[in-house]
Amino acid sequence: MKKHQDTATLLLRIALAIGFLSAVSSRLGLWGEYSSGWQNFIAYAEKVNSFAPKNSIPVIAILSTILETVFALMLLIGYKTRLAATGATFLTLLFALAMTYSFGIKDPLDYSVFAFSAAAFLLATMPQYRWSIDEILLKNKN
Repeated sequence: MKKHQDTATLLLRIALAIGFLSAVSSRLGLWGEYSSGWQNFIAYAEKVNSFAPKNSIPVIAILSTILETVFALMLLIGYKTRLAATGATFLTLLFALAMTYSFGIKDPLDYSVFAFSAAAFLLATMPQYRWSIDEILLKNKN
């Protein structure tokens, strides 16, 4: 059972990281013709955050992009995994709540934002992170 949990934890880390990196790559144009692009992301961020002042949208967009990138890289390499997973939990929960406020409940459910947030929360509660920098640092500490 333990081996399955270790594998599931690793796969969860990778899946969450790839989810964040794919979204960031799209808005930065790295998916080529399949990219949404920065301007489309700004327009979407304005719709999602319909309650926020318009002049705050670029700051929200930049901050969310930075956080998604940092959390993704931390999760991918397994560095400060619990912190990254906790941050990802709250960031995606904020996305889900903003989407719910602005569009209703269907969009965040269709885009699995609550599921993404719950998956990050599950990862944050794992007792250890095998195959990670965290594990190496813990072994070196002992």
